[in-house]
Parts: sequence; structure tokens; C-alpha cells
Amino acid sequence: MSVRATRISERVTPRGSARTALLLIGGAAFAALLAPHLAPFGPTDQLDPINLANRAPYLSHLLGTDSYSRDVLSRLLHGAGVSLGIATATVIVSLTLGTLVGAVAALAGGAVDALLMRATDAALAFPRVLLVLLMASLLGATPAPLLALLLGATGWMGCARLVRGETRRLLAAPHIRGARTIGLRSGALWWRHLLPGLAPSLAAAATIAFAAAIPLEAGLSFLGLGVPAPAPSWGNIIADAEGQLLRRWWLVAFPTLCIVACAYAAHRAGEKLVERRGDASRERTDGR
Repeated sequence: MSVRATRISERVTPRGSARTALLLIGGAAFAALLAPHLAPFGPTDQLDPINLANRAPYLSHLLGTDSYSRDVLSRLLHGAGVSLGIATATVIVSLTLGTLVGAVAALAGGAVDALLMRATDAALAFPRVLLVLLMASLLGATPAPLLALLLGATGWMGCARLVRGETRRLLAAPHIRGARTIGLRSGALWWRHLLPGLAPSLAAAATIAFAAAIPLEAGLSFLGLGVPAPAPSWGNIIADAEGQLLRRWWLVAFPTLCIVACAYAAHRAGEKLVERRGDASRERTDGR
């Protein structure tokens, strides 16, 4: 491949898709924040249960209505705040737990490190989806804060292993070895040197965890184990099709498009961050 073709490919594929990912995430966040002003109706308003129920998209209701005559566009906009808010809270919980476990394991070493990593391996042995389904089925319809806590508490293991490995790598750096030699305490060492060094890796892990949390929350809400009705989330909007997924296609197509677009955008952003972290690591290695 010529140099010109390579440059065109790099410009169109990685950079273009990264920009698209950022635009999708920014647009979803914008819609979630401004939903009360953008939505033409309230998310639970039953406009006319007799004449407006299950209407396909038309001029007055651009994305149609559901079986309770609620405007689907309004529910999608308000549901963005619910679904993306749960995904964000899930990431915060999982990264907090994973960073805590990984950092303690790396800094303590020895038996503590072995014990925490064996516990992490044991937690990884359980399929996350099955574990979430089991816990959610015991709880039934789950309020958004509890659902975020549940998803975060079952998704910290990969972050813990990442933080442990990156922290051990950073501890071998000359400036950090010097700081430990002069007696810098573990807390100060963590906040001043280790956490800033971990920031790129944690950012990449956060975006990938965010991408995984969106469809997982939607699946639970679709099954009636997530956000309780009538609160809107993208998952329970699909559930409103009530077994008639083909006849009420608009209740499936539009929220599914939102789920796929946001999950793709977050995952693509995470891949880009991983690529940049790898490039920076190679540059440091070449610089030596």
C-alpha cells in the first residue's frame, strides 16, 4: 500500500470513527441532560389510550406511541438519562472497587497480593450475566441506584487485575523507586505518582465498562428485572412491545438503535485510548 493510501486509510478509519464515537456520546449526553426541554411530552403522559395507543410514527408523534399512548420520542429522551446514568454509576462503582483491590494487592505484595488475586480469579470464574440475572431475580424490579450498585459490584474484577499490573509496572520506575527509598508513605506515593500514571489505563477501562453496562442494563429492564415501570429506560421501552416485536417495530427499532450506537461509541473511544496508551508506552521504550 502506498504512503498516500495509508494516510487516507488512517484518516478515514481510526480518526473518523473516533470522531463519530465522540459525537454519538456527546449527542446522547446532550439529549439526556436536556430531555425535559427537548421532549414534546412527559415520559409517562398517557395522551389518549383509546385513539393514540400503538400508533406507528407519524407527524404528531415522530417515533410513534406505545400501548399506553405515551410518546416514544419523549420516553427515549428521558430514558437516555436513566440508562446512561445507570451506566455511569456502574462504571464509578466498578472502577472504585477494582482500583482499591488492585492497588492494595500491588502495594502490599506477598500473601495479601496472592489472597486478593485468588479472590479476583474466583469472582471472574462466575459468568457475570448469570450472576447479575440471579441477583436481580431475587430482588425483582430494581431501582436505578441499586441496579447500578449491582452491576458495578459484578464488574470490578478486570479493573482490579489491570490496576495491579499497571501499579506493579509503575513501582519499578526509577523515580518511584527513589521516592520509596527516601521513605515516602504509601498514601502520598499513591496520590502523587501512581494514580496519575494509572489515569490513562483507568480512562480506557471506564469507557469499555460503560459500553458493557448499557446493553446489560437494557437487557435486565427488558426482562422486568431492571428499572421498574413506568420509569423510562431504553430496555423497558422495548419491553412495551409486549411480545409483538414485529408489529410494533418502532418500540424495538429506535431504543435498540440508541443502545447499539452508545455502546459502539463508548467501546470505540476505549479502543482509541488503549491505542494511544500503547503508542505512548512504545515511545517511552524507544526513548530509552
